[in-house]
Amino acid sequence: MTTGTRITALGHHQPARVLTNHDLAALVDTNDEWIRSRVGIDTRHIAADDETVDSMAAAAAEKALAHAGVDARDIDLVLLATCTAENRAPNMASRTAARLGIPHPAALDVNTACSGFSHALALADQSLRAGAGSRALVIASEKFSSVTDWTDRTTCILVGDAAAAAVVEPSAEPGISPVVWGSFPDRGAAVRIEGTPARFAQEGQSVFRWATTELPALARQVCARAGIAPEELAAVVLHQANLRIIEPLAARIGAVNAVVATDVTESGNTSAAGVPLALSKLVASGSVPSGAPALLFGFGGGLAYAGQVVRVP
Repeated sequence: MTTGTRITALGHHQPARVLTNHDLAALVDTNDEWIRSRVGIDTRHIAADDETVDSMAAAAAEKALAHAGVDARDIDLVLLATCTAENRAPNMASRTAARLGIPHPAALDVNTACSGFSHALALADQSLRAGAGSRALVIASEKFSSVTDWTDRTTCILVGDAAAAAVVEPSAEPGISPVVWGSFPDRGAAVRIEGTPARFAQEGQSVFRWATTELPALARQVCARAGIAPEELAAVVLHQANLRIIEPLAARIGAVNAVVATDVTESGNTSAAGVPLALSKLVASGSVPSGAPALLFGFGGGLAYAGQVVRVP
């Protein structure tokens, strides 16, 4: 059995089309100043009609595999976090594996919406340590534009499309801490994608209060489970929902020496993809040194949450 696992490489992909606040102002009754002041978002990337959850996932995964120096044929576990899958079966993980040429993987989708990547990362860590795999690919990919009502100014200003991936391998020294996860299912309808056609909706004020008042203690619990004090963190990577949630939540965690990821300003809310996308960008820019501890904490739909401390690849 493996004593520990770690992320050995990351990769991300965003569609070429950039939608600005000024572009949105031509679609709905809004403006750049209002959007910036309410949610802190400047731009977001929107997928083309022929870009899918699995095509974006494969693009991100190819980069992660290249950075890790790992051949796709050596992957035996694929976990893909998404809540915007276009099709039910074959699942997105299987379709992505086919695109990558992974021959015989266990391939599972994970749908816990915005906390999906941290859930999937925990499952990969546990599976490899239990001997149920030798090398994993953990991906989050969302085409949120496909479930958005572009006439609803309360939601269309928030969303973006993206994918990000991590290669997870065995390690003598654990580089992924035990997960802290859970949910508030009695309040799960506060964030939802439902109906025909499926559309994203949320109770913004309820989610804001939950995130800023109840989640700081849970995020600190992640640090305690990892055996690290918040002030020792080099980076804090929260679900990229809204700058007005990220900033107070990060402050209440007490990670006074950490870089706080704010990719939401550039990418919008990309649900499950937000945490790995922001982490991948921090690593690519050299903002966090290799081996440094980073808190990952996803939260949102289902009112589910999950987090762990990882060592940056």
